[in-house]
Amino acid sequence: MKFTMLKRKERTMAYISVLPVILIILAVRGYPMLVAVTRSFTNWDGMFKNAYIGLSNYRSIIISGEFWLMLRNSAILLIYLPLQIFFGYAVALLLYEEVFGWRFFRALFYLPEVLSRVVVGFLFAVMFGLNGPLNQALRAIGMDFMAINWLGKAPSALGVIILSLVWSSIGWQSILVLGGLSSVPPSIFEAARIDGAGYWQRLFLVVLPQLVRVTEYSCIMSVMWIFTGMFPIIHTLTKGGPGYETTTVDYMIYVKAFVTGTQLGAACAVAVILMIIVLLLTKLQMSIAGRFGDWGE
Repeated sequence: MKFTMLKRKERTMAYISVLPVILIILAVRGYPMLVAVTRSFTNWDGMFKNAYIGLSNYRSIIISGEFWLMLRNSAILLIYLPLQIFFGYAVALLLYEEVFGWRFFRALFYLPEVLSRVVVGFLFAVMFGLNGPLNQALRAIGMDFMAINWLGKAPSALGVIILSLVWSSIGWQSILVLGGLSSVPPSIFEAARIDGAGYWQRLFLVVLPQLVRVTEYSCIMSVMWIFTGMFPIIHTLTKGGPGYETTTVDYMIYVKAFVTGTQLGAACAVAVILMIIVLLLTKLQMSIAGRFGDWGE
């Protein structure tokens, strides 16, 4: 009886301890989400209009070709994910093997992760500008035909954005993998080495299976970021241009809310749709990861 009362008291204290955090999260995140959902059913312009219009905002967004173009752009940017994982794993494995100068390279590769995404965007905007260092170098070696306006055409602009994403995220991915490698008991690698497994056999049959959950976490977080965190890089690199060719769904929220200045209700509707897309993609990834999760266990 005393044990039951003690457990109940501990449970009550645990709930009381986390209650302030829950209230803060509800105030900072929950209330704005609720307001956005309710405003998405209105013609709210931020000041005077706030009439209920039902599903009109959602209908106009879904049938709009611009929305599907922006959704396509967000999907194209997912190309960076396998590149990030590949280079992140390569860097992490080299650091784990403690190659010559590994302490210096560990700091060097993580440096882009410390930089603000706005700074990253400005760096690549300067580098790939019409008269930027890259084009000047190409002209200097007689390759004038390759000195193009990289940010003025959709394919090359999307390529520059993907390159900036890979460059700025390798450090995060490598540190994540290093954390996963440090949790693997050294005895597993030693046993594989004693059994005669070569380096590549140990890599594919021992190391990678132990890092399934690390890869799962990386994929989920990266996909969420692609759909919700691209505004700083897009705004500093291309501002969504040319036209809407590099505009992503999250940047569309900014355009409707602050560029036009009168479609805040529609911007809320885009935000709600984006939230649903991210939730569905996260659920899909978790389901897929669940099927292959036993590989590393």
